[in-house]
Amino acid sequence: MPRSGRMNVEAYAAQAAREIHGYKTEPWSLKGAQILNLHYEIDNDTIDDLLPVTMRPSIPAWGVFNVTRYPESPVGPFTIGEVRIGSRAGVRPRGFVLRSYVDSDAAVRELAQRWGYPTVRGEIYLRAFHDRVVARVADGSGRNVLDMEMIDREPISGADVQYNSSMHLARNQEDGKLVLVQVDPEWVFHKAERGRPHIISLDSQAWAAGNMLRADYPISATFCTCDVTLGRIRYICDPTKDAFQGTTKVAA
Repeated sequence: MPRSGRMNVEAYAAQAAREIHGYKTEPWSLKGAQILNLHYEIDNDTIDDLLPVTMRPSIPAWGVFNVTRYPESPVGPFTIGEVRIGSRAGVRPRGFVLRSYVDSDAAVRELAQRWGYPTVRGEIYLRAFHDRVVARVADGSGRNVLDMEMIDREPISGADVQYNSSMHLARNQEDGKLVLVQVDPEWVFHKAERGRPHIISLDSQAWAAGNMLRADYPISATFCTCDVTLGRIRYICDPTKDAFQGTTKVAA
């Protein structure tokens, strides 16, 4: 029998979910984004509790630790730091976003209202050196909640990089219901590198994960420059049902 998530979605929503203002948002075209993306194996024993029933945990368990700088957007430049839990919705790989720290008040608001991102205000640092790329995420009080780097940079083709769509637990403003919103960005790569991932510090509680999130074994790291399109929302899911039964198509 396939495993399913067993998250208490109401408890999680109370601390992390934001309100989405319907599902008819227009796309954003975000040019020249810089993305540092680390994959790590995480604790197999706790992954089920970090996912709603809709999502099927990955085996072995893995997480994505991501910092992205957007130099251009409709609300100005911003940088976002996220932790996503590797999983599947039905048969398709997805990343369930635990929390999104964003360094712009306007982006905090718009990302939540348009695509259901679980945004909070934070401060994010991202810098590329000759031998490594360094990123840090701090909460609103300036306390570091994620410190990571990619070591030993080497160029690769953008065709070798594949990022997954993300799932956001949000509360619909119109009816007050909790929904999982599937967000399907499109990436056009201009430059790509790989290296060795290294997480220096991680504060599990700051990512709405209690004491359940632990980065155990490094898998991969990439650093890319690309154009990103945040598109229209196509699917939403009932977080309490399997994706095969609880998915609704909202746009073509």
